[in-house]
Amino acid sequence: MRQRFVAMCLPPIEAALRALADAQQAVPMKAYMLGQFEFLGIRAGPRRDALKQALQALPKSTGTADEWLALAQALWQLPEREFRYAAIDLLAKHHKRLDVGDLPRILQLVQTDPWWDTVDGLAGVVGDVVLLAKASQPDVQQHMDACLIHPHLWVRRVAMLHQLGWRAQTDQARLFRYALTLAPETDFFIRKAIGWALRDHARTEPDAVRGFLARHAEQLSGLTRREAGKHLG
Repeated sequence: MRQRFVAMCLPPIEAALRALADAQQAVPMKAYMLGQFEFLGIRAGPRRDALKQALQALPKSTGTADEWLALAQALWQLPEREFRYAAIDLLAKHHKRLDVGDLPRILQLVQTDPWWDTVDGLAGVVGDVVLLAKASQPDVQQHMDACLIHPHLWVRRVAMLHQLGWRAQTDQARLFRYALTLAPETDFFIRKAIGWALRDHARTEPDAVRGFLARHAEQLSGLTRREAGKHLG
């Protein structure tokens, strides 16, 4: 079934995006990613419009979790970065069909040619899946606890960022514990992620984040503290 679904969806997506390729736009987009990846040169808005049109003939109920993940994996194999962004858009749109059993396949995508652009998009998908599961599985964030000590840098970043946007449903104790666990790391992307996660939580609990930053100023990097405190005054 998954092969048939991919065979049905992949060609129109690829054709729609390749039709919008702009070689001139691709140059600065590639440069922005330090020359690491190839691009078609399509901005987010037109890319999403083309993706929607490519799949508009599909009934809304089409596609199981396995099929959407298989399609995402197939898109991931294409050389240009926009196909991966399309895969992330599709997983985000259909995240209610996914469950925690699908996390290993999503995390495999995280580790495939990773950089902040794809990793952060997938972190959002992971967060959506975990939050949805949390209502019936109170211990579901233990999956993220395992990711926090994963040997792969980008999986640890996903763990740090997975509660972005959760607002009042954020597990504050876990957020602060994650921040202190990762605080000794010197990598820019980890330090930035800690600050970003704390800044996001400060939108709903500014005093708690302010107090945390004050108590642990010596443990947290300057980058983390600056990022976390941007809107605290």
